[in-house]
Amino acid sequence: MKNKVGFFKSIQFKLIIIYVLLILIAMQVIGVYFTKQLEQQLSENHHQMLAERAEFLAYNLAQIMIDSEPTTVESEVTSILRDFFNVDKSEVLVVNANQVVVGTSDLSRRNIVGQQSNDVLIKRALVGTPDQRNFVDEQTGSIVRSMGVPIITADGVIVGAIHIQASMEEIYLQMEQINGILLTGTILALGITVILIILVSQTITGPIIDMRKQAMRMGHGDFSRKVRVYGTDEIGQLATSFNDLTSKLQDATATRDREQKKLSSVLAHMTDGVIASDAKGLVILMNNRAEELLGKATYEVIRKPITEVLQLAEDYVVDDLFDHDESLILDFSDEENDYMLQANFSVIQENEGPINGVITVLHDVTEQEQIEQDRREFVANVSHELRTPLTTMKSYLEALEDGAISDPDLGPRFLGVTQNETERMIRLVNDLLQLSKIDSRDYQLNLSTVDFVLYLHEVIDRFDMIAANKNIHFIRKISPQLTYVKMDRDKLTQVLDNIISNAMKYSPEGGNVTITLEHYGQNIRVSISDEGMGIPRESQQKIFDRFYRVDKARARSIGGTGLGLAIAKELVHAHHGEIWVESMYGQGTTIFFTLPFTKNKEGNW
Repeated sequence: MKNKVGFFKSIQFKLIIIYVLLILIAMQVIGVYFTKQLEQQLSENHHQMLAERAEFLAYNLAQIMIDSEPTTVESEVTSILRDFFNVDKSEVLVVNANQVVVGTSDLSRRNIVGQQSNDVLIKRALVGTPDQRNFVDEQTGSIVRSMGVPIITADGVIVGAIHIQASMEEIYLQMEQINGILLTGTILALGITVILIILVSQTITGPIIDMRKQAMRMGHGDFSRKVRVYGTDEIGQLATSFNDLTSKLQDATATRDREQKKLSSVLAHMTDGVIASDAKGLVILMNNRAEELLGKATYEVIRKPITEVLQLAEDYVVDDLFDHDESLILDFSDEENDYMLQANFSVIQENEGPINGVITVLHDVTEQEQIEQDRREFVANVSHELRTPLTTMKSYLEALEDGAISDPDLGPRFLGVTQNETERMIRLVNDLLQLSKIDSRDYQLNLSTVDFVLYLHEVIDRFDMIAANKNIHFIRKISPQLTYVKMDRDKLTQVLDNIISNAMKYSPEGGNVTITLEHYGQNIRVSISDEGMGIPRESQQKIFDRFYRVDKARARSIGGTGLGLAIAKELVHAHHGEIWVESMYGQGTTIFFTLPFTKNKEGNW
């Protein structure tokens, strides 16, 4: 198992060491105290035994030392020593008042009988002071106890002394045997203790190991297993509490997973992009919509500064975003397309504590910004288009008021100008109303099936007289194939009128306007070409915008409102068609539009 605890680092080993040390210390304390006390007791018993023997000998020898003849003292003393003193590994010397040895218990040293002894203990005993001392025998190396006891008669007269030397080797041999027994007992006790501690410690470490295994499973998200409860003691209560904790963690984890799935689902399906960053401003989370808005995958921006991801690094630092309450407009536009995002920032903070991060919500406002820009341009254009004729009318009306109306030449001409400007404003207002209806879808197409070839010839025929007056010629390239289009006749007439009128206005005198009808699959394609100056390439994509004019001065002089092609575009799209322009500057312009068609009046092929 991963991170398995070795035996020498385990609680079981520590318990064994603790208990072994306790037993060892206890046995050592007991052993030292016991041996000291036993040694003292044996030494005292040995001393007491020698003292009793010496006193008994002194009592028996006192009368002999007084009554016996000098020639018989030695034999009598030897007889008493042999009968009353039988201590192993000991020797007794008996001296008279003159320090002369009169008897010994060691038959091998009978040669010292009759010699004078100079032993200090004998001298002290002869003056009535019994004494003793211990010393080490140089020959045997054993400890020997030496004792001097005076021989005193009943009258209190000191007639001699007894000198005893007894080996204490037996006592120390017994102590060594006892110490050996204690050591053996200690070893046996330690062995039994280790075995018992191993068995006992398993009852403690077993549940702990079980809980450790369960904790590791919990760390990997497995809450299915429960810890076995061995009893009702503290370990058992801990196991019960651990099982309760496991159940609560399982419930909490399940709740967290559910909430996390809900949050992930919400983030994944949000229409706004969401980016979360930490306290350092590094990106830690981004939803799918944010990936779409930024055009970057999460792995590309993770752990990158939010200011860098949002292209704000030059103007802002992370701390600035924490205090930024207002929205920011992020401009991701390029040369081809406009692209604007709105960013709102909200800090992640708990109970007035430190800021843990910031949440950034992104919203695509390209269309809104474009609409707002169009609105501003529309208002400016309408204001400009209305101000020009109104200014002109005011000037001419003031001139008429000042007397020009009485002038037979100026009066009619000034009135004609005001009338033309009035009609121009009426056309402008009508076009604006029509565009307003188109934008609000507040109109209906009165659809009917029309023979489009016949219809197109009728429209062109209406412009023949006007074209003849301007010396402009129509060239018709219209396919004779049966072509039926389901359309609103009035609306498409307005489209053709706008396009053909523009072609005639911008064509030079004596020029040609070519009108073509061709079939492409399920669509017809109508094109109107002129031989005018053409449209510059940079302006070709804008001629269908409202109020846009390539040559504003000329367009205004010929009465254009700048809305004709914009209306044509909306009406063609309403008929499920497309409209576009092709032009080369100085070589003329061609307007194309397509419409779906059928080959019979009932709408069947």
